[in-house]
Amino acid sequence: MCGIVGYVGTQSAQDVVVAGLKRLEYRGYDSAGVAVLADGGLAAAKKAGKLVNLEKELGDRPLPAGRTGIGHTRWATHGAPTDVNAHPHLDNAGRVAVVHNGIIENFAALRRELTGRGHALESETDTEVVGHLLAEAFSAGGDLADAMREVCRRLEGAFTLVAVHADQPDVVVGARRNSPLVVGVGQDEWFLASDVAAFIAHTRSAIELGQDQVVELSPEGVTVTGFDGEPADVREYHVDWDASAAEKGGYASFMLKEIADQPQAVADTLLGRVDGEGALHLDEVRIPDVELREVDKVVIVACGTAFHAGMIAKYAIEHWTRLPCETELASEFRYRDPILDQRTLVVAISQSGETMDTLMALRHAREQGAKVLAICNTNGSTIPRESDAVLYTHAGPEVAVASTKAFLTQLVACYLVALYLGQVRGTKWGDEIRTVVRQLSAISAEVESVLSTMEPVRDLARSLAHHDTVLFVGRHVGYPVALEGALKLKELAYMHAEGFAAGELKHGPIALIEEGLPVVVIVPSPRGRSVLHDKIVSNIQEIRARGALTIVVAEEGDDAVLPYADHLITVPATPTLLQPLVATVPLQVFACELATARGNEVDQPRNLAKSVTVE
Repeated sequence: MCGIVGYVGTQSAQDVVVAGLKRLEYRGYDSAGVAVLADGGLAAAKKAGKLVNLEKELGDRPLPAGRTGIGHTRWATHGAPTDVNAHPHLDNAGRVAVVHNGIIENFAALRRELTGRGHALESETDTEVVGHLLAEAFSAGGDLADAMREVCRRLEGAFTLVAVHADQPDVVVGARRNSPLVVGVGQDEWFLASDVAAFIAHTRSAIELGQDQVVELSPEGVTVTGFDGEPADVREYHVDWDASAAEKGGYASFMLKEIADQPQAVADTLLGRVDGEGALHLDEVRIPDVELREVDKVVIVACGTAFHAGMIAKYAIEHWTRLPCETELASEFRYRDPILDQRTLVVAISQSGETMDTLMALRHAREQGAKVLAICNTNGSTIPRESDAVLYTHAGPEVAVASTKAFLTQLVACYLVALYLGQVRGTKWGDEIRTVVRQLSAISAEVESVLSTMEPVRDLARSLAHHDTVLFVGRHVGYPVALEGALKLKELAYMHAEGFAAGELKHGPIALIEEGLPVVVIVPSPRGRSVLHDKIVSNIQEIRARGALTIVVAEEGDDAVLPYADHLITVPATPTLLQPLVATVPLQVFACELATARGNEVDQPRNLAKSVTVE
């Protein structure tokens, strides 16, 4: 959540910063602002609401031209989304401007301290105290980087800070603790941002910033130190996608584009993971095979959509490796005193690699001696850096807040981890692994096939736009798919939607079934799990007998469901464990179309943020 951009170079800082903020709109925000250093002073503008409000303000009252600036899109935590609470925040003299992601937990004490010394604070935010503290530290001597290090040593919580000072007109300083910040290195220009998407139109050369580090950008280059002032080692890397990958490409929304991207994204996740003899070769999994053979339990930690991927992974891991597997909500994990040791493998799933709940869960796991393997889409992010191993999904940028292609690629990565464990531990023969890999390789074409048949699903979604509730049910791996389908509808359509294990209907939820209620049923293959199939057909009959509208997702040729389906959505016949890769796609399209029919903003749903960087 929240977007940060900083710039030092030869271009108009305002133009570069505002363009960067536009590329970060997907992160979720409710106000925006920019500050520019020019003519020996500092000028700022900020407005509540969408970025277009700030652009109108800048059009009516342009800031002076400058080549150094910072900008921010805020997702409110402390104080309502108002002009006053928007970032940047300035000190009383108007010489320092600061923007901030995260939460400063000791801000109340710092605020009392500042007001006691005569500072006048105007906003309700925790951020404003930093601007005043920086002004004090700067006036005591040194430069802005020195002041930032001094202030950061006093702060508690999770934060990314980026600041400028009118007395150093060609300098931008940033700092990070438990919140993302990345440096972009161009030709005679430098960038700071919470995501490489902000500067990808200018450069694909980036530098990772580590925990508790301060970075200074100036015409002389980039300097990185720890909060203690000691020089810090940094890692440069090349971003392997360009600006065009984050454009809509003719689609009405990023979400539609990203749904359409899924066949390629699935194929890219598999690319290079199988050697010439059909064995899995996961270069990024740096945990030695001997240690993986000693693992006696797997624990998956994740949030939201990634948690649903983890639920499906549990079925595959237990089936293919015979290891017990738990799936845990990362936000609850460390608070329940989980049982972990050196023989536990923790798999942390996060699209952004910055999800704070998941990051804190993996840190707790490592403190207990467990090995951590990250599944992530973002190179250079915190979760992969702090894990023992990583499997990147290579899905490319996902701009829409509600996740689609990240989910499918996380599933593929989970299957690869499960198969790799089976290969290393000897619970799956080589020919068995090759068979599953061939099946996974065929999924890309099957997802393409599903996408080509979605017009009836769109028609159905539009016809249900007036409903207030939709229920989803499934069995086995269809249960997490039902949960994911319900989550997409909540996120996008702002409807009440719930997912249930179909066998639990008779234990209470069936009381919700009434005349005309839409119920989506995920039906397992009759070939792979015939007993489950027969049982869910009985569930469909129970639902229909009570007057509900049955929307059935079943594989092609499954004639047993025909008499009980008011609407049938067919998907290609797929092995049971892999069925979520095709069964989820119609639910994504359904939610997207229904939300559009209700007039909602699909890419940026209300109250949501793409990367949740606070607990």
